[in-house]
Amino acid sequence: MSGLVVLKLGGRVAADAVRDALAEAGGRAVVVHGAGPQISAETARRGIEPRFVQGRRVTTPEVLEVVRESMDAVNAEVCAAIGPAALALRGDEIGLRARRVPSLGLVGEPEPCAPVSILDALAAGRVPVVAPLAVGPLNVNADEAAAALAVGLGAERILFVSDVPGVLVEGAVANVLPADEAEAALDAGEFEGGIVPKLVAAVRAARGGVRASIGSTEVPA
Repeated sequence: MSGLVVLKLGGRVAADAVRDALAEAGGRAVVVHGAGPQISAETARRGIEPRFVQGRRVTTPEVLEVVRESMDAVNAEVCAAIGPAALALRGDEIGLRARRVPSLGLVGEPEPCAPVSILDALAAGRVPVVAPLAVGPLNVNADEAAAALAVGLGAERILFVSDVPGVLVEGAVANVLPADEAEAALDAGEFEGGIVPKLVAAVRAARGGVRASIGSTEVPA
């Protein structure tokens, strides 16, 4: 979809960063947000021990309840920051598809799709704000959900916005990290934590024909 930008906002910066991110997008945009810090804080408050596998949260029914509540809260904050043009959408309610990953519990790997609710919102001049849940319901990584939507919608660009300036390579932010190099580094275990799903998602988006950036780092196919 010519001119369309998908913005993935980390939960830590979502509401604060969305207006600047939309200004940078400069046109039609779909916003996908995370809620990682909020989920971690609430699971800790409830005494739920978090488990992660390669940066992805293992999700039990108890954790899924926290995920949904946290996503709803962040979604509301992001929509409030955008204003009347924002349209709150839950991925599981608009048909975001995902393949379940049994080893992670109620977690899915999102598949490229173009939900009608998003297309209708864009046609009406709205800004869809998508909470990354998939039909099931399943918890899906927000980076991967954003990439799947970007490919499915035929977006021109996807931008991953977080509290880090870009991808650190040998201690410095890389201006460009080609998809093949990123994938080789991931396979070699050179990255860990939250940057892993961002890189995986950026590589998928780039290979799906979408220009991908993690902060100031371009990830070309």
